[in-house]
Amino acid sequence: MGIETSCDETAAAVVEDGTVILSNKIASQVEIHARYGGIVPEVASRQHILSIIPIVEQAMTEAGVRWEDLAAVAVTIGPGLAGSLLVGANTAKAIAFAHGLPLVGVNHLEGHIYAGWLSCRSIGFPILCLIVSGGHSDLVLMKGHGDYVLLGMTRDDAAGEAFDKAARILGLGYPGGPAIEQAAAGGSDCLNLPRAWLRGSNDFSFSGVKTALLRLAEEGQLSSAVDAAASFQKAVVDVLVAKTVAVAAKHHVKHILLVGGVASNKFLRRQMVRASPVTVLIPEPILCTDNAAMIAACGYYRLQAGKVDDLGLDVFPSLRLS
Repeated sequence: MGIETSCDETAAAVVEDGTVILSNKIASQVEIHARYGGIVPEVASRQHILSIIPIVEQAMTEAGVRWEDLAAVAVTIGPGLAGSLLVGANTAKAIAFAHGLPLVGVNHLEGHIYAGWLSCRSIGFPILCLIVSGGHSDLVLMKGHGDYVLLGMTRDDAAGEAFDKAARILGLGYPGGPAIEQAAAGGSDCLNLPRAWLRGSNDFSFSGVKTALLRLAEEGQLSSAVDAAASFQKAVVDVLVAKTVAVAAKHHVKHILLVGGVASNKFLRRQMVRASPVTVLIPEPILCTDNAAMIAACGYYRLQAGKVDDLGLDVFPSLRLS
């Protein structure tokens, strides 16, 4: 079983052999936080408390399994919101204690990577993982299960954060990623927005393009929100794709794995596939956004490697992957 409560999604899933999804239940809080224009941590953690037990029960029922059928319970321990993480971790510890199950703590970013094993069964190492979400834009070289090298990361705004801020500037609503993508579909890339290439580095920076969009809006130079959305999306995607493809070629990887919430963006998916000289593996959209199936899949491989935690397991809101 996997449990995920790192941000504003309460999720539980049952996965067999790290690859077969028996159930994957998610309770979204999007409508709750939309009224505030962003996630309110205290509200998120309280909603997790209300949702976690029903979601776990739904996952067990849909999977058609009993507690004694489970091999372990895996749970996200970071990175994420402290209050939200604690709800999931304490629930997982209670389940592990009550049913005598091994407890496996999972890095949320590592979970995103293992979404690939739920969609693409044949994966050869090494692979280059681009993890793009609201809080992360990371390039990770994966040499084997549990063997990671962080090659690049965001220096300021992550891609998903930049989309949220751009949507707010353009008055497109929340969440920003889907709003930008929907608006961009009806626009054209006609604005000359900057790209931060950071020559000689694998890192990303999206604060400059966001600031440039804000300046144009403040000066009244944006005649069309859809054109602005299309131009902004193109600027962000251009950098993500170019840097990923360059790093993939440098390290002679067998695949590029595109994961994280922003990986649901259809334009990014198309551009990455077109530009890459190697096979691009992309989970289906429901497995790109936060879910518990990816946590269960990662937990399976950690369990196989003997990486089990005790009931003193804590959460780490700023946990890194390396």
